[in-house]
Amino acid sequence: MYAEMAAKTGHTVVKPGDKIPFAGTDVVVVTSAGQTLKTPIKGAPGAGRPNPACADFKPRDESRVDPDNHASIGIVISYGKFRTINLGDFTYNREQQLMCPNNPIGTVDVYMTSHHGIDQSGSPALVHGLRPRVAIMTNSTRKGGAIPTMMTLYTSQGLEDVWQLHWAYAAGLELNAPSLFIANVEDAETMARVLLNPPPTFGQEPARGSGAPPPPAAGRAGHSGPAFLIKVSAQVDGSFTVTNTRNNFSKTYAAK
Repeated sequence: MYAEMAAKTGHTVVKPGDKIPFAGTDVVVVTSAGQTLKTPIKGAPGAGRPNPACADFKPRDESRVDPDNHASIGIVISYGKFRTINLGDFTYNREQQLMCPNNPIGTVDVYMTSHHGIDQSGSPALVHGLRPRVAIMTNSTRKGGAIPTMMTLYTSQGLEDVWQLHWAYAAGLELNAPSLFIANVEDAETMARVLLNPPPTFGQEPARGSGAPPPPAAGRAGHSGPAFLIKVSAQVDGSFTVTNTRNNFSKTYAAK
């Protein structure tokens, strides 16, 4: 289906530094086809400065990572003074190539967590370099919310809140955001079962005979019931409001 659509509409391969036309906004490509932006984004706060978070960076073994993830297209969107970043599934080691030794992106208001919040992305070099005010994790119940990911978020200087698409099994009671900030939560029975007998999360499937607890019963492996979303409404002065459509809880972040 994709090949048929591309044949009819054309196919554009973007590269770091390209701009994507989008009325009223400035959209800059920062990663594409495994390449990263090297020239600081003009006028971006903090862009081009040394990134102190690079000092402790340690590369990981990415031999089991889907190579397509390395080629993820990442963009920075600016609407007036408001800035957000989405790097898709861009991977841990390549985040270092993007953000070190100098940070070409600068700081952002909203960070859409890379790779759904699993522990194949979201390094301190990236997150602590970006210094987001808000992180929005596009996770599912069993994909995302990895403990290292959550700890990186919570130790990022200037972070005010984490918002989640789902309550994350991997994060447990201690590291999930307060329920006000989570769009989709489990029913009480499922929540109790998960906490008492935690199922394996993405990338942590137990080997047979390992003695690990069994996965959830068929049909209960993930979220069930109505689906809700997290909505961001931004203003040109840099202020923005995040809303949880499950409970209509909103929080406004003043311009800085």
